[in-house]
Amino acid sequence: MREYLLTLCITAAVTYLLTGPVRKFAIVAGAMPEIRARDVHREPTPRLGGIAMFFGLCAGLLVADHLPNLNWVFDKSNEPRALLSGAALIWLIGVLDDKFEIDALIKLGGQMIAAGVMVMQGLTILWLPVPGVGTVALTQWQGTLLTVALVVITINAVNFVDGLDGLAAGMVCIAAAAFFMYAYRVWYSYGIEAAAPATLFAAVLMGMCLGFLPHNMHPARIFMGDSGSMLIGLVLAAGAISVTGQVDPDLMNLFTGSERSSVHQMVPVYIPLLMPLTIIAVPAADLVLAIVRRTWRGQSPFAADRGHLHHRLLEIGHSHSRAVLIMYFWSALIGFGALAYSVNSASMWIVLGVVFLSAVGLVLLLLPRFTPRVPVWAQRFVPPRYRRRRGTAEPAATAEAATQEAEEAEERAPVTAGVSGVNGATAVGPRSRFPERR
Repeated sequence: MREYLLTLCITAAVTYLLTGPVRKFAIVAGAMPEIRARDVHREPTPRLGGIAMFFGLCAGLLVADHLPNLNWVFDKSNEPRALLSGAALIWLIGVLDDKFEIDALIKLGGQMIAAGVMVMQGLTILWLPVPGVGTVALTQWQGTLLTVALVVITINAVNFVDGLDGLAAGMVCIAAAAFFMYAYRVWYSYGIEAAAPATLFAAVLMGMCLGFLPHNMHPARIFMGDSGSMLIGLVLAAGAISVTGQVDPDLMNLFTGSERSSVHQMVPVYIPLLMPLTIIAVPAADLVLAIVRRTWRGQSPFAADRGHLHHRLLEIGHSHSRAVLIMYFWSALIGFGALAYSVNSASMWIVLGVVFLSAVGLVLLLLPRFTPRVPVWAQRFVPPRYRRRRGTAEPAATAEAATQEAEEAEERAPVTAGVSGVNGATAVGPRSRFPERR
């Protein structure tokens, strides 16, 4: 576990430190497209954040290769090299798209080629555990088609959900955390070495997202762009393919003891069928709804619009930060809820605790009158925009007196129409922090 944590920290540190210089490079290179009709941000923001994330991936794999308890993964398996090859190709396509806006069909072809490169180097699905049937071996063509389909779906699901500041990185980080717990249990509890690459991929993916999130939280200073969203989608798909199609369920030796015990212990065998779907459940649902919505209108499935789930949350009145948190809690609730079926009684309380807290947070965020506030003792650890103002801690009587006095002053001083501040607030939220450009 210490080696995985060290790899995670190194990946996060490299990604975090490189994001600042990459932002300056993106500004100089002109990777700051004009604001489009479907965009939520109001100022031109540089892209190419995927450059820092890719070098963080390389740093994490390089450190893991030199650790005594992880270097055997590179000796016995070719999956890390396959991941790095596919990631380099998809990252290059994303960088070109962030700069020159290449066609959607070209990007789709590049995604399929990147998946094919990983398949050629051994990262493919060899068999599937089917409930009621057992382990079904796949032919070469079946495994290749299934692997390419899973990679393309995951990449586009993550790319579609990347519409708000910090949304894609946070959701993928939560999914990677749930996937890491499952893969590490398969490797450590059952002693299956084939699950070690997937555990390493999940740890590196968490480091990439955690290192980029401080720069990408609202208001974002840099976007990951397609070079980052397609990259983390590829890494997420690679981990799912590795633990689903490379780990033989028969090695778990679950058919021992009573029939009831065997049925209970067979649950981890079928979790690989559910885990790749649950970790991208929200992005995949958004992807399916977007395709149905666009084809119903007679548009191309790749035509961009403002009908995604996060756009709907903003339209019904949620603020930017609240909409992102709602998506976070949905991802945690689905991912860790599926994970709860594969853990034993010793770790069940931890996972159930995460699921319970996610459900409580989701309910509180959906309440229209609930406003989350940072405690006084934690204000020094959050950015200034999330801290309480000095006037919010006054007693109720003083606050009411101040409000009444302000209303009387407003009645005494008439305001003409068109003055800044009169109509600044909207039904969605407070007035924008950016001044109006006349």
